[in-house]
Amino acid sequence: MDIALEIILAVASIVLILSVLLQEGNSDGLSGSIAGGAEQLFGSKRGRGYEGILKKITVVSSVVFMIDVLALVVLG
Repeated sequence: MDIALEIILAVASIVLILSVLLQEGNSDGLSGSIAGGAEQLFGSKRGRGYEGILKKITVVSSVVFMIDVLALVVLG
């Protein structure tokens, strides 16, 4: 059981690292994050395309990572 959880943890870690590194950076600075934040949140492009897929992969892999770490702590 521990070996399976450790393998899942390793895969989730690699997927999480790659999904974060592949995401596009926000180089607008503070003014761009304030002004463009509402447009991204309520805009029509939210959750679509390459960036949307990467964000979903990041969220799923981080949740799997956290649950797996907690399971390893409880069982180990």
